[in-house]
Parts: sequence; C-alpha cells; structure tokens
Amino acid sequence: MARHLITSALPYINGIKHLGNMVGSMLPADVYSRYLRQRGHDVLYICATDEHGTPAELAAKEQNLPVDEFCAQAHDAQKAVYDGFALAFDYFGRSSSAENRDITQHFARKLNENGFIEERAIRQVYSPTDGRFLPDRYVEGTCPHCGYDKARGDQCENCTRVLDPTDLINPRSAISGSTDLEVRETKHLFLLQSKLENEVREWVARHDKDWPQLASSIAHKWLTEGLHDRAITRDLDWGVPVPADTWPELAAEGKVFYVWFDAPIEYLGATKEWADQDPENRDWKSWWHDVDTDVRYTQFMAKDNVPFHTVMFPATELGVREPWKKVDFVKAFNWLTYYGGKFSTSQKRGVFTDQALEILPADYWRYFLIANAPESDDSSFTWEHFTATVNKDLADTLGNFVNRVLSFSRKRFGDDVPAGGEPGAAETRLGEEIARLLAEYEEHMEALQFRKAAAALRALWSAGNSYLEEKAPWLEIKTDKDGAALTLRTAMNLIHLYSVVSEPFIPATAKTMREAFSLADDTAAWATPEAAKSLTSVPAGTPFTVPPVLFAKLTDEDLETYKERFGGEPA
Repeated sequence: MARHLITSALPYINGIKHLGNMVGSMLPADVYSRYLRQRGHDVLYICATDEHGTPAELAAKEQNLPVDEFCAQAHDAQKAVYDGFALAFDYFGRSSSAENRDITQHFARKLNENGFIEERAIRQVYSPTDGRFLPDRYVEGTCPHCGYDKARGDQCENCTRVLDPTDLINPRSAISGSTDLEVRETKHLFLLQSKLENEVREWVARHDKDWPQLASSIAHKWLTEGLHDRAITRDLDWGVPVPADTWPELAAEGKVFYVWFDAPIEYLGATKEWADQDPENRDWKSWWHDVDTDVRYTQFMAKDNVPFHTVMFPATELGVREPWKKVDFVKAFNWLTYYGGKFSTSQKRGVFTDQALEILPADYWRYFLIANAPESDDSSFTWEHFTATVNKDLADTLGNFVNRVLSFSRKRFGDDVPAGGEPGAAETRLGEEIARLLAEYEEHMEALQFRKAAAALRALWSAGNSYLEEKAPWLEIKTDKDGAALTLRTAMNLIHLYSVVSEPFIPATAKTMREAFSLADDTAAWATPEAAKSLTSVPAGTPFTVPPVLFAKLTDEDLETYKERFGGEPA
C-alpha cells in the first residue's frame, strides 16, 4: 500500500473558525484520511495553527495578553473544537514551535546560499511614539474609496479594496493610536521569485492533467501575471526571527519572517513535532524527502490559499535545492456562503464551528457540509437546506431504517439476529445493487469527489429502505415467519455494512451502529463490493441492542430558532 501524506490549510490563530473554513480544508481532509486508513493505507494527516503575523499581535493586544500566551490559549480552544468535530489528525501542531523555527531558518539560509534572497531598502511607515516601523495592518485610517474609518493599511474590510498605508486618510498607529507617523527607509529580505518562475511554471505544467481545474487555473493565472520578488520579512515582535548568523544587522533590528513564508513550512515543522514525540519509531524526513519515495502528498484548501500552495511555496522548495517533497494533488474548494453572502470571522457573520456543536452533534454538520461541499462552484448554507437535508437523509433514510429494523426484530424475534430461510431473488438483487453502489462510492472517494461520494453513500442507505419496502416484513411475518426473519437478518447486515462505509462521513454514528451488534471478532475495516454482495457479516444468533435515535428530526420551531439566533440573511 502507498503512504499518503495529507495536509489541510492551517487555520489562523485569531478566533474560532466558521463552517466555510471547516468544509474548505480540514473536514474533507479528515474524510479522505479516514477512508484511506480503512482501505489499509499508511496515512499521516498533519495540520497546525498558523500563529504568526500582525493579526495575532493585534488580537493579543485586544485581549491584553502577551502574544505567546494568547496563541497558546487560542490553539487549545481551536483544538477542542476540532476534537468535537472528530477530526482525526495524526498531529495538530503550532507554527510557533521550535521545529518550525529551525526549518524555516534553514530554508532561508539555503535560499540565500543559492542566490534567491536579496536584501533591499524600502520606505515604510514609522511611528516615533511606538518607536517602531509599522507593518501594513498596524496602520489604520479612513478608506479613500468608501469612507470606512477603520480601514487597515493593507485592505479596507468594508469595501475590500487593496490599499497601501499611505493611501489612508488620517492614518494612525493601531498600537498606540498616534497620528504622528513618518515614512522612513528600512531594509527587508526579498525572495527572488522572478528567478524561479520558469522552474515553477514547468513544475505546475507537469500537474495540469492531475489537478482539479480550480487549482490549476489559479496557479496558471498567477504565473501568467508573472512572479514578482516578494518581501519575506516584517517588523514584528512575534514570528520566526531572521537568523543572526546570516543577517546580523536585520536580526539586531528584530526582523522576523513574513507569516506566509513560514506558515507552509510548518507542514514540515508539524511533522517533525509529531516525530519528536517518538523519535525512535518516527522518521519525519521519510515523509518529506522526495528521493525514491512512495509518498503521495495531497493538500486541501480553499481557493484563496491556492496561489501560496501551488506557486509561492513550491518556489521556496525549488529554490532550497534540496529534495523536499512537493504536493502531488491539490484539492481546492470554492466558497461556502451564508445565504449567498460571505462568512466573516471578523464581522461574526454566519455559523461558527463552536456554535454549531452547541446546537447539534458533529455528525449532522459533517454530513451536511461534505454532501454540499463547494467543489465545482460556490455553495450556500441556509437553515432551510440544512434542516431538509438532516431530516431527509440522516433522520429518515438512515436513522429510521436502523431503528425500525432493530426495533421490529427485537419485538418479534428477541435480542438475537434471527436466522430465517435461504436468500432469494430479492436478496440477490439487493446484493448486486449494493456491490454496484459501493464500487461507485469507492470510485468517487478515490477521485476526491466528495459530493458525488455523499450521493453514492446516500444511495446505499436508500437501497436498504427500498428492500425493506419491497419485502415488508411487518406483513411478511403474518404468512411467512422464516421469510420475515431472513428480511430482518439481511437488513441487519446492511446496517453493519453502513457502519463500516459511513465512518469517513459520520464516525460517531458509524460507531453506534457497529456497536449495536455483539460480534465476537468485528475487525472489518472495509468491505469490497464483491464481499458486500453476500451480506453475511452478521450471522444469525448474534446478540444486538437497539441504539437510541441516531438523528433527531428538526422541526419548524427549530428552524425558526436557528434563524432568529443567526439571521436568515447575511448582514
């Protein structure tokens, strides 16, 4: 079996993420990782909090906390939510780790040795009151385009226009509020992407037939516009410091690397953090050194992160001139919107992941989000759609099937799986349909087509309901008790199959379904279509229990409560 390295875009440290962030990176990566593990592959799923940059410092300042303390607390808060969503990371690290610092500095030194870093003088806003140069987001003022009086020096949040700090009207320091600002000359390090453009272009071209159109088109758009040399240092108190052994002057001035330089390197850093927990048995470089490797590397991200992962980070890896593993497949997502408007962390618009878990268990959200993943285009979250999906797919199609099969069998046959007669034509047809649908499900999962995979999974659940309606054991038992027992035993085998193949989507529910049967040695990780056809994994005589209701139906009152709390339209 191949080894699979999987990463999802690092969630930024300042605040709990919304549902759009969840479905655009971490959740599909988790679904895919779970599927691959069940199929017997060696999987390493790595993620981390992205902790450097201006927003982290500003968020810490708002909470009157030292930035390192703020980041530590925020990391734990985010990790708790991801645990609540049952995201099965092999390791969830921190970009502020010593491992990431060391590898980032190593990359910078190698890039410099190879002639891809240059020190340049630029003009930047300086605050005498604060005694420091101000990064773009540390300058606030009035937007010259829309008049918003809290625009940042890099972009106006209100009208989204890109700005320079000198564009702002009445600029002031975001630290002290001082309007006594000057423009002074300072020095920064620049990554000479222009010198690496042809190599990046050739590398991207090799993936044109493999990557989804969304990822490939964004990469080519950036390459068409040309790669520009990019400043990779900032004047901040928090970040990976410029190494003094290579740039003593800049290190003395307190320069740190730009967050978008060190953040992708944290994929390597977090893998080393994972390995450092058990160094005798874990070799992090075996996952990242691309020399005769059997590792397939898949990245998951929303479309705004694609340029950094398909152009900028590969340029960095190429420029280091060492055999670092580069991504094989980029699974990019469009936006999940809230009633057609953007989710917004800063403006608290939409449903956030901690709020979602307060309302309903994770499996409700996991299934809905993946079944409606914004793959080919943007998709919209509405409470009406969410409620309808939960009720139809989860409560009625799956939950009701499980409950009525087990409840009816216990009522008429007791607490053991009944034997019944030999399978007939209906069971043969069902087995063939299950094998066909399972093969379709596998095909879509292998291709990372999540909406199609969800549809195939839903069809598997529906096949059980169709079989039950055809056989009608509640009528069959009146004239053919053995026939009714066969029907129920077959349906129970379907429930066990569902518990196995539904696990990537709804792991908690899958566990409940599997534990309903007291099988002596239930080690089934997956079922091939051919094996699933027989529907014999739960033999007659197996004790079973009837679990609580798997999914509660949502009412009109629930719908109105959700809309009242979160709003039915974007602000």
